[in-house]
Amino acid sequence: MRHATLARAVALLAFLLCLGVVVLGAYVRLSDAGLGCPDWPGCYGHLTPAAAAADQHTAVDPLDGRPLQIGKAWREMVHRYAAGTLALLIAWLAAMAIAWRRERVLPRAYTLGLLGIILVQASLGMLTVTWQLTPLIVTLHLLFGLTTLALLWWLVLTLWRHRADGWPERTRARGVSGGARALAAVALLVLAGQIALGGWTSSNYAALACPDVPTCQGSFWPHANFRAGFTLWHPLNVDYEGGVLAGPARVAIQLVHRLGALVTTAALLCAAAAALRAARPANVRRAGVLVIVLLALQLTIGVSMVLRGFPLWLATAHNAGAALLLLGTLTLNRALTPLRPLRPLRA
Repeated sequence: MRHATLARAVALLAFLLCLGVVVLGAYVRLSDAGLGCPDWPGCYGHLTPAAAAADQHTAVDPLDGRPLQIGKAWREMVHRYAAGTLALLIAWLAAMAIAWRRERVLPRAYTLGLLGIILVQASLGMLTVTWQLTPLIVTLHLLFGLTTLALLWWLVLTLWRHRADGWPERTRARGVSGGARALAAVALLVLAGQIALGGWTSSNYAALACPDVPTCQGSFWPHANFRAGFTLWHPLNVDYEGGVLAGPARVAIQLVHRLGALVTTAALLCAAAAALRAARPANVRRAGVLVIVLLALQLTIGVSMVLRGFPLWLATAHNAGAALLLLGTLTLNRALTPLRPLRPLRA
């Protein structure tokens, strides 16, 4: 029991830290601090921005002559410190899963897969900096970060359901139709696609392409270049900070993101409605209500962000809202999924 309690505590701590890393990463990106330290993993060859500032010989990046801006550098390095700590926590989870494999307090393959994902995420973080914010790499970095968050949340939900329900007697999601499960799964996939569109919008600095709502530049269908807007790969050795696409390409990205928001809203509402119609268990209905509340919050933030001229705090809140909506949709899917018993292995 002590091992299971420790595993739950570490999983919850890793999840909370990961949520903070995701929001902090959005703040770093939106405040144009992604290249605050243009090398990796240090900052101008040092472990801290303060040490870099004290060294007059490294106050300018030798590759592109980028001068040290201490505020941006600290934001970037705090994000890296937090991400490094998260990697250590996930490694701890994997180590516990291996060491206590006979007790099966943690799913071993799952935690090892999670460790692999965080290592890929670290590599993408390095490329984000060294390839100077190449849009595809920035978007993948965001998606792998949210994947890590989603997997940690699923692990936390699973561990806490095992603790509350016991096994194997009360492991079925009774009173729930297969249709409700299918709608929740589809909603999750649609939301993942919309989050990817949001990452592409952010990494190409396309949010400002449509400064009004519900129209875009005073028109419901302005001139847009979809081919240029959705060319995934761009040349290396180009500084992408601030974006390089022309106006029509950015308009195309923003238009698709807004249309995606409509499709995502419909999918989430259908899934939540199916959950609310379920006779039992009560946690399914609660999860449906949670999805509706988080969806309303995210839509409100998105519209307010445009109307207020994209202030940094609202743009960051919009990214945080997307993460919370993802967690709410995962909660609904977890509530609808039968719980597989974890029985200790025999010696």
